[in-house]
Amino acid sequence: MNSIDTILKNQKKFYNSGATKDLAFRKKSLIKLRDSMKEHEKEILLALHKDLCKSEFEAYVTEIGIVLEEINFMLKNMGKLLKKKTVRTPLTQFPSKSTIYHEPYGNVLIMSPWNYPFQLALAPLVGAIACGNCAIIKPSNYSPETSAIIRKIISKTFHQNYVAVIEGGREVNQTLLDHKFDLIFFTGSAEVGKIVMEKAAKHLTPVVLELGGKSPCIVDETANIKLAGKRIAWGKCLNSGQTCVAPDYLLVHKSVKNQLIEEIIKNVEIFYGKLPETHPDFPKIINQKHFERLKNLIQSGHVIYGGRYHEETNKIALTLMDRVTWDDPVMQEELFGPILPIIEYENVEEFLPILNSRPKPLALYLFTKSKKLEKKVTRDVSYGGGCINDTIIHLATSYMGFGGVGESGMGNYHGAASIETFSHCKSIMKKSTLIDIPLRYPPYLNHLKLAKKLMK
Repeated sequence: MNSIDTILKNQKKFYNSGATKDLAFRKKSLIKLRDSMKEHEKEILLALHKDLCKSEFEAYVTEIGIVLEEINFMLKNMGKLLKKKTVRTPLTQFPSKSTIYHEPYGNVLIMSPWNYPFQLALAPLVGAIACGNCAIIKPSNYSPETSAIIRKIISKTFHQNYVAVIEGGREVNQTLLDHKFDLIFFTGSAEVGKIVMEKAAKHLTPVVLELGGKSPCIVDETANIKLAGKRIAWGKCLNSGQTCVAPDYLLVHKSVKNQLIEEIIKNVEIFYGKLPETHPDFPKIINQKHFERLKNLIQSGHVIYGGRYHEETNKIALTLMDRVTWDDPVMQEELFGPILPIIEYENVEEFLPILNSRPKPLALYLFTKSKKLEKKVTRDVSYGGGCINDTIIHLATSYMGFGGVGESGMGNYHGAASIETFSHCKSIMKKSTLIDIPLRYPPYLNHLKLAKKLMK
């Protein structure tokens, strides 16, 4: 692997050659990436199992499958989405023609996290390629097996002058961020996101930040509690809670609280048995640092279910914590693990002002049959996105954009949103030379009266 300076210099040279601006080249690149992923599918699954103990099913549907869907969406739709668009021109600019072009940014840096290490590195790359950019991928150092297979796939599929993978720890991250890119796409914690934004500001580089936050899960007294318990248990256990849009805490009406707890426990044990922390399909905590952090949080509150862990495997059982207040340690940070605090309420008006006073979360989940409550929460609470009567699944589509708001991030991607994120909309007005209406030129005389009629 050449130095970062050399790779970036060669990528800029390749981009300036114009090769990536050809639509056929982009489509061919996506097909090559898709074929390479399929060729190395077993290796990807094995790497994800080694890093996070993900089952083959979970690894495929949450990592490989999502990237393949993104590629297929782009192959079907990118031609139409990237096509130049003619728009109306104001009468004041007659005679003119107004056109919007999608222009690649150029050289993109994609910094991906460890929790979905394959998907969150490759899904943004699909958008970057579709829009005609060159890219450097910096995968997480915490998921070395997946980072290695990403490097293998990319190096076999593309010349590093086009797409390159650079591995390493914090020093490599710092070095990359000291260089000038045309766009930085970062997925990770808010703390690191602030560093990325600060570094990017020195070069006036635009950034996309996919962060996280404490995503609430609200269950009211009208909800289908059996289904809510099942879907909440699934969403919280997925990747052992190490999901940026995992339900972080429960806000449940006191009249259905006990029933909901019973349903969550019942479904966890259906999924993973009475000892989830020993089940082969239950993912592990990524490393010792996060394992110890979660253990300390469990010990800080009132556990009503779970709380067990295996030091040898870094697995922690789904843990329900009751009698939780807004000031408890588990409510001060994004949990990013299989801990689910429970706060009960009697009236919606109790918690809506509290939600709106806290940092805006990446997701919100509402289980209800009440159209009134659905409308109220959707209208009055700001968050990245979410589900009504389900969890997680809103991000598993190429037909809606995914992203945060406020403290949970900025920018969107997936499907058509990736086209907007990884390309610049360049607006061009072509003015006729056959006529030159004198209205805009001094001396203005009585021009104001006519201007008011035209620009009202």
